[in-house]
Amino acid sequence: MIRFNQFSLARGTKPLFEQTTFTLNPGEKAGLVGANGAGKSTLFAVLLGELHADGGDFSMPPSWQIAHVAQETPAVDKTALAYTLDGDAALRAIEAAIAAASAAHDGAAEGEAHAAFADADGYTAPARAEALLLGLGFTLEQTRLPVASFSGGWRMRLNLAQALMCRSDLLLLDEPTNHLDLDAIVWLEDWLHRYPGTLIVISHDREFLDSVCNVTLHLEQQQIKRYGGNYSQFEILRAQQIALQQSSYEKQRRTVEHLQSYINRFKAQATKARQAQSRVKALEKMELIAPAHASSPFTFEFRTPDSAPNPMMVMESVRCGYRNESGEIPIVEHVTLSIQNGQRIGLLGANGQGKSTLIKTLAGTLEALGGDVREGKGLRIGYFAQHQLETLRPQDSALQHLARLAPDTREQELRDYLGGFNFSGEMATAAIAPFSGGEKARLALALVIWQKPNLLLLDEPTNHLDLETRHALTMALAQFEGTLILVSHDRHLLRATTDQFMLVAKHRLQPFDGDLDDYRDWLLQHAAEQRAALKAGNVGNTGGVANGGSSNSSGMGEDNAANRKEQRRQDAETRQKLSSLKKPLQNRINKIEKEMDALNAEKATLDAFVADPASYDPEQKTKLTEAIRRQADVNARLEALEAEWLDTHEELEQIG
Repeated sequence: MIRFNQFSLARGTKPLFEQTTFTLNPGEKAGLVGANGAGKSTLFAVLLGELHADGGDFSMPPSWQIAHVAQETPAVDKTALAYTLDGDAALRAIEAAIAAASAAHDGAAEGEAHAAFADADGYTAPARAEALLLGLGFTLEQTRLPVASFSGGWRMRLNLAQALMCRSDLLLLDEPTNHLDLDAIVWLEDWLHRYPGTLIVISHDREFLDSVCNVTLHLEQQQIKRYGGNYSQFEILRAQQIALQQSSYEKQRRTVEHLQSYINRFKAQATKARQAQSRVKALEKMELIAPAHASSPFTFEFRTPDSAPNPMMVMESVRCGYRNESGEIPIVEHVTLSIQNGQRIGLLGANGQGKSTLIKTLAGTLEALGGDVREGKGLRIGYFAQHQLETLRPQDSALQHLARLAPDTREQELRDYLGGFNFSGEMATAAIAPFSGGEKARLALALVIWQKPNLLLLDEPTNHLDLETRHALTMALAQFEGTLILVSHDRHLLRATTDQFMLVAKHRLQPFDGDLDDYRDWLLQHAAEQRAALKAGNVGNTGGVANGGSSNSSGMGEDNAANRKEQRRQDAETRQKLSSLKKPLQNRINKIEKEMDALNAEKATLDAFVADPASYDPEQKTKLTEAIRRQADVNARLEALEAEWLDTHEELEQIG
């Protein structure tokens, strides 16, 4: 059992927990939720023994093995499979004991070690590690590649695989879905359902929390409060408490009436499609939980777009991809699509299949490699890119960003608009460099909305948003009167705002006849078929070796040899072309990482100084002021570099 009793902890001068008490029982799976800065990551540090109580106490069984996802991945030459196997430290220790006993010619010790290896399921470990990697989206070939060859997002998946490989009693996961596509999220949920230990997970993905967790730990006002049930059940319980405790009844009633009005209008138009029905259910849930968000930082709505053409855009036999001096790299081909006014499309498909490439082509930021793209007269596109934040200027204010879009609009009107997105007073006129990722994402959304688009293209708009802001975005999108095409791994957002799905897979765009539950079932079935085919293929290959491959006639053997030679030639050309595309990107990444290392070292020194109580003595005032100013500059630069690093890796992943 994990027990916190009258637990208190402060970081520097900021109290995070004040005499809080809660327990977590063995085998429970808890979602840890709360506003950014409430102390979620600090609680993980306490559980890992990195921080200790200022008052009260915390205890858990001393024999428990804890697994967590490392934030750094060394660029080592060992394979992805070997790196994942390192997660089972006990097994690696037994392997070391076997090697030591063998080197010492100690037969008895070696026999004992081999028995321990068998007891620890050592003979099945490679297969189990391989299954983890395949589930997280790696191909069989990639499991044999060195860790150093993978980009940042894929290295985080390797760290997750290593944590899952650990035979743990307590598993700590901090935003595990951030670097996963929907396919991998579905697999991870299935794996966590079978995990026998205690789980604590931090996540802004409400459907993931609903699926995995049976307890919710809510951090608010220096307290950790335990609720039985998943996140949706927590929302309902908290809504009931707020309704009893706060004098906000009228605000809640208006919110509910507004939602109910929209639901009624939508129901009147709904067809028998399962997608439409699931959207109605999601909106009904919004009505039920509205009071839980009555105290949200803000709500907003989209401006009514001007009249829109119909069709809005037509694509005929379009090839989407990238072009440079080395040639063309097609990603999605033969795209034929007519976007009708009022459509609300969710794009499904694994990472790297081309969803972002297709969205960029629709937005016009990426020129089509071929085919015909025709825009209707009066089309106004609002595009939120996956790495939209790096297009913002760190030294400019929110007001300056908006004024560039609307130079002829009165300043007070711009201020009023920004206030609706919680940028008021000094926050509207201060440089955005120290803003959090969520605040910058909110500003980027505000800039898109100001332009009154009638076609909205959103590529992972929730990446930096907390649960409250995601809720506000979901409500606004549900009532958006234009046309929407959305890429997101947030299934709640997809359910509530789209009513048809299209699948990007195998370099093609095709309709998906079903809802997200059907997609989940299809993914799990597809994964099971892949595992069965892989197993059958391995058996067949073994038989071929044993038989010497003698069943082929000589003519067929010559044809196969010629085909293999031609295939090798084509593969070599492809590798050469990809290498020329990748080299400048890899050089840019190396330069960014070098600067980030230097800044992180400086940041550690500054953080230690600012956290030291002695720094707040009067004689240190000037030095402290300068340290805080420099701390903000360093944090802003690091965030900008991280965005650039992520975008560059995204380009690498798109290339392949």
